[in-house]
Amino acid sequence: MNDKHNRDHATMLDGLYWWGVPTLFRCPHILDPNNCDIALVGVPHSTGNGTTERDQHLGPRAVRDVSALNRRAHMKFGIVPWDMCRINDLGDVPLHEANDNEKCIERITDYYRKIDDAGVRPVSVGGDHAITGGILQAIGGAQSKLTGGRKAVLLHFDAHTDAYHNLDHFLGAKKSAAHWASYLVRDGHVDPTKSVQIGIRGNPRTLDWLEPSYELGYEVITKENYDDYGVEKCIEIINDRVGDEPLYITFDLDCLDPTVAPAVANIEPAFEGFKISDVMKLLHGVRGKNVIGGDVVCLMPTKDSSNKITSLVAAAIMFEIICLVADKMKA
Repeated sequence: MNDKHNRDHATMLDGLYWWGVPTLFRCPHILDPNNCDIALVGVPHSTGNGTTERDQHLGPRAVRDVSALNRRAHMKFGIVPWDMCRINDLGDVPLHEANDNEKCIERITDYYRKIDDAGVRPVSVGGDHAITGGILQAIGGAQSKLTGGRKAVLLHFDAHTDAYHNLDHFLGAKKSAAHWASYLVRDGHVDPTKSVQIGIRGNPRTLDWLEPSYELGYEVITKENYDDYGVEKCIEIINDRVGDEPLYITFDLDCLDPTVAPAVANIEPAFEGFKISDVMKLLHGVRGKNVIGGDVVCLMPTKDSSNKITSLVAAAIMFEIICLVADKMKA
């Protein structure tokens, strides 16, 4: 057999998720961030939400289990990211005080500071949405190598704003899944005036529930706005807003419709969410931007269907973010 045949055969076998060691996308498991260009990281954290929906810490393991089955090549971009960059699975952030949200956020920040020091761009899977606060405390702002000391800007996909600074805590968690989009602004890690929250359609308890985001300076594109504007106008708004700033993409799976992603922590069935085609177009719309990393959060594998559809969707979104990073790095 020739070498090409052997490579093709290996690629096909490596795509069978039920055999071999389940690393993220079958990437090498190497702990040292200095040996890669893109770091894949699991963040098995679930105490930042504070509700009874606390199995989000199982998300990284669930995505590792199925991610080998994911696409290897990006047909629209015409790239194979694994051939362009050194992409390693660094494993999981060790969270020995798992029931202590504030300590976990410290641990996450310390872990990602090492990634930032190495100049490596992380793509992570959670875990609840509190992890984004811990990550961006390390890779956004004055001390960040990845941003060159600048604040990061966000493209934030979500059903909820997570900017509830009007609450002192969420069921005891202070740097919680409900607070990260606020304190990152206050503490100088994120520039809200260049950031966009999109897909917002959550469960409002008050008529002014979007006001905290507006007060901070975020652009908010609700799902209703998206339906009115259309995808092209939304892409234009995002690109004009973001410009050339260091962009971090955080993707809460609950922005998707429950028919697409049923296994999420804060499911929103009352109003239709994004379909996969919506988010793919939006993600492709920021191709060429300075994407410094991203995360996919709020997977509840214990509530998934038997075919693991939500885990497969989470892996697909991760793949898109990986491709955006790889494509820009090699441009």
